Amino acid sequence: MERTKARLVLENGLEFEGFSFGSLQPSAGELVFNTAMTGYPESLSDPSYSGQLLCFTYPLIGNYGVPSDECVGGISKFLESEKIHASGVVVSDYSFNYSHWNAAKSLDEWLNENSVPGIYGVDTRAITKVLREYGCMSAKILCEGCADVDFIDSNKINQVARVSCTEPIFYKGGAKKVLLVDCGVKHNIIRCLLRRGVSIQRVPWDYDFSGMDYDGLFISNGPGDPDTCGAAVENIKRALGAEKPVFGICMGNQLLAKAGGASTYKLKYGHRSHNQPVRMVGTERCFVTSQNHGYAVDDSTLGTDWEPYFVNMDDGTNEGIRHKSKPWFSVQFHPEASSGPQDTEFLFDEFVKLVEN
Repeated sequence: MERTKARLVLENGLEFEGFSFGSLQPSAGELVFNTAMTGYPESLSDPSYSGQLLCFTYPLIGNYGVPSDECVGGISKFLESEKIHASGVVVSDYSFNYSHWNAAKSLDEWLNENSVPGIYGVDTRAITKVLREYGCMSAKILCEGCADVDFIDSNKINQVARVSCTEPIFYKGGAKKVLLVDCGVKHNIIRCLLRRGVSIQRVPWDYDFSGMDYDGLFISNGPGDPDTCGAAVENIKRALGAEKPVFGICMGNQLLAKAGGASTYKLKYGHRSHNQPVRMVGTERCFVTSQNHGYAVDDSTLGTDWEPYFVNMDDGTNEGIRHKSKPWFSVQFHPEASSGPQDTEFLFDEFVKLVEN
């Protein structure tokens, strides 16, 4: 089989040579790594990876193909959104042969459909060591014979605006209505809420929902720097005046914290894996979680009415906040993920109970 050579070029001058799969067009973005052993279709379709080149540390990728992009009721049946959001894929060993009960196509075909390039045959362990030492950095994937492109600082772009819905969308469920601020919501979050019998009004990230009728507010995950989402923070601040239940996930944790007066900061290389241990503050309960974020809430800036809810057992960073007297809480990890035991999906039950009461 004839293979096209490709290069992964980092902004610090390092280059890794391999071979192309997927689209042959060049691409640039922030290079990050994910340590999960499975779940590449879900990761690539996660809007939180918008603007990033995703390096999978697990060596074999592509062996179980990609499921169909069938949608039911406006929600993808198997994926986390309608398309790939990552700007590029970096793997050690790409499997051209795949087998799985719900596989509809190969990863190579899916990348081509979405005009996303991939590179394989590179030392992903060495790449990960570089990122762990120097932190996430801009990079680009260049195929032999393709034009060069400039490096991009994707965090200076409002990535949330790129992935959010552009107009309100309604999902019919029960009598209680949850207003979902879409910062790049994963479809399994919508599934988890609908399974609990609520209706969902999904609105764009910067939508002024102050005059809308709802029973609970949900703030979704999303990509990039929370400082680019000032409009969302202001809308959330106004919503807190109504004292209705609030639940946020990932970017939602950061935006709720900012609405409460706290600040956020960029992590060196972020948390992106299926096995991050977090502890519920004030208890000895520890949970295995799935995560995908490059920013974190600064605990020291929380107001006196707020407190940490969860803490990361690896590095001590914030993994959630809650208000001491109001029904407002959020988490940095993904309780809707099914990367193993569904340890923290009970948080949706807690939220819906608050909404119903």
